[in-house]
Amino acid sequence: MRILLVEDDTVLGAAVRDQIAGDGHSVDWVTRLDAAGDAVAGAAYDLILLDLMLPDGRGIGFLKSLRGRGSVTPVIVLTALDQISDRIEGLNAGADDYLVKPFDLAELSARIGSVARRYAGNPNPIITHGPLEIDLAARSILHNGKPVQLTAREWALFEAFLGRPGQLLSKAQLEDKLYAFGAEIESNTIEVHVSRLRKKLGSAVIQTERGMGYRLGTA
Repeated sequence: MRILLVEDDTVLGAAVRDQIAGDGHSVDWVTRLDAAGDAVAGAAYDLILLDLMLPDGRGIGFLKSLRGRGSVTPVIVLTALDQISDRIEGLNAGADDYLVKPFDLAELSARIGSVARRYAGNPNPIITHGPLEIDLAARSILHNGKPVQLTAREWALFEAFLGRPGQLLSKAQLEDKLYAFGAEIESNTIEVHVSRLRKKLGSAVIQTERGMGYRLGTA
C-alpha cells in the first residue's frame, strides 16, 4: 500500500516510517497540514496516518475537509489526546481507527492491516486463491500446504493484486504501491517482481495484458 504519514514529531515519525516501510508499504512522510494537502492532491493513497496536533493546525479540520470532499481513503488517527471526548470527535469526523501515543509499533502494523482489509471488503485475514492459502495478518502463504517465502516488495505487490481481484493494474499504479515520492525506480522493477511471484506462486498467478498492465490470475 501507499501510505501518507502526517506527523511532526521527528523521532516518532522516523520510527513509524521505518516500521511500515519494513512491512513492505511505501511511505510519504510530511510534518505539516499544508504539505499533507499537497500530497493528497498529487497522489492516490491507500491509507493516511494522521496526527491531530500539528504546527499549522489541528488534524481534525484536515480530516473533516477530506470527508467533506467525498474522500473515502481510510484514516488512522495517531495522537497524544487520550480523552474519550477526543476519541469521539476523531471518529465522528471520519477516522477509521484511533491510536493513542505512546503505542506499540507492532500494534500499528496490525491496525493498518485490519483497516485495509475492511476497506477491501474482506475483513477475514485468511483467504484462499486456488492452491494458495493466504494469511493477510501474518503475511504468510501456503502453496499446496507448503510455506512460500516472499520478500517485503513481493508481498506488497501481491497484496495489491489481492485487494483488486480481476482489475487491471498499470505499471505506474503498481510502482505507486511500492515506492514513495523521490524513490529511485528501475525501469524493469515491476517485471522482475512479477516474474519472481510467478516462480514462487505459479505461472498463472499474475496475467499480463501486453501494453496495458497486469491482473490477478488463477494461480
